[in-house]
Amino acid sequence: LTPPVSAEQVTLTELAVRRKQLVSMRASESNRRAAAMTLKTRRSIARVVALLDREIDDLDEALAELVQAHAHWSETHAIITSVPGVGDTTSFLLLAQLVELGRLNRQQIAALAGLAPYDSDSGKFKGTRSIWGGRAAVRCGLYMATLTARRFNPVIKRFAARLELKGKPFKVVMVACMRKLLTLLNSMVKTKTLWKQEPAV
Repeated sequence: LTPPVSAEQVTLTELAVRRKQLVSMRASESNRRAAAMTLKTRRSIARVVALLDREIDDLDEALAELVQAHAHWSETHAIITSVPGVGDTTSFLLLAQLVELGRLNRQQIAALAGLAPYDSDSGKFKGTRSIWGGRAAVRCGLYMATLTARRFNPVIKRFAARLELKGKPFKVVMVACMRKLLTLLNSMVKTKTLWKQEPAV
């Protein structure tokens, strides 16, 4: 069941969505700058990018203030960001768009984020397992966090290494690591446990 949405939750979600929109706009402008031929065009793009940078910084401050002003969010934020590889941006995204974190089991939370593998079998035919559905914005945020976690989080780093030794392709390894990271966060939020070394999941 979806929990009732409070006014504060609506504000948090809108701020997080707006931040994602501006980041996307900044990426588009940066790509245009790389292709621009004239100095005037490059300067115009640079001004827009600078404006977007300021707006994104303002939204980051607003998100941080809103989260710190609410005890539950503040506590959950501290738990999420205690995990190596997971920063403020990912935490704000999860608080805004995955309010069920810590309330569901590992299979349910993975499915909600679109990270649960589904088969495509038919009779004797065994198809390739794939992920689909779920919340794309959450999946995107977890992808970026997982790239960092594969370098700095010992649990995710070893998990990825084992999959690579088995010859799994990059995409399969990344999806598995994203699911591992999400279920780890889900367990920690559920038990209100900060990262120590290697929490049991």
